[in-house]
Amino acid sequence: MSRIGRTPIPVPAGVDVTIAEGPATVHVTVKGPKGTLERDLPRDIRVRRADDGQLLVERPDDERAHRALHGLTRSLVNNMVVGVTTGFRKDLEIVGVGYRAIAKGPTTIELAVGYSHPVIIEAPAGVTFEVPLPTRLSVLGSNKEDVGQVAADIRAVRKPEPYKGKGIRYAGEVVRRKAGKAAK
Repeated sequence: MSRIGRTPIPVPAGVDVTIAEGPATVHVTVKGPKGTLERDLPRDIRVRRADDGQLLVERPDDERAHRALHGLTRSLVNNMVVGVTTGFRKDLEIVGVGYRAIAKGPTTIELAVGYSHPVIIEAPAGVTFEVPLPTRLSVLGSNKEDVGQVAADIRAVRKPEPYKGKGIRYAGEVVRRKAGKAAK
């Protein structure tokens, strides 16, 4: 049995979880201090509340498709609970002479990363930006998927290149450097 799927999901105080079973899917709604998240889950995987208030994710049998969805469903529901309580954060670093980020409000940033024009990025609903330093940038939100996708989109504006290491990278990301041309 899946070790991740078997683990119960703790529900902290102040978080309300609603499970509505439909004909083809199970609709889970999680409300907490940082917002509300909703998701449709496969009908075969069962999410229920235990006697001690924790959530349990169960599968009907050991069929291959059910085994594949068991741990995934548990992780998705757990990420919803964590998102509405503490939220998620992705930190990015900007490396390069003259490269910087400028905050134009909590949901808009302007990037100067070596192009002839500034790159303006708007955050989708539920995602905000923080720019503590011109070379540091944080993406914040309650939905883990949205935070990760926005951070990946920002990194894709100017990926770190292997010769000088210039570009936008995740905090702590190691960029493998190349030697460049051999001198004669």
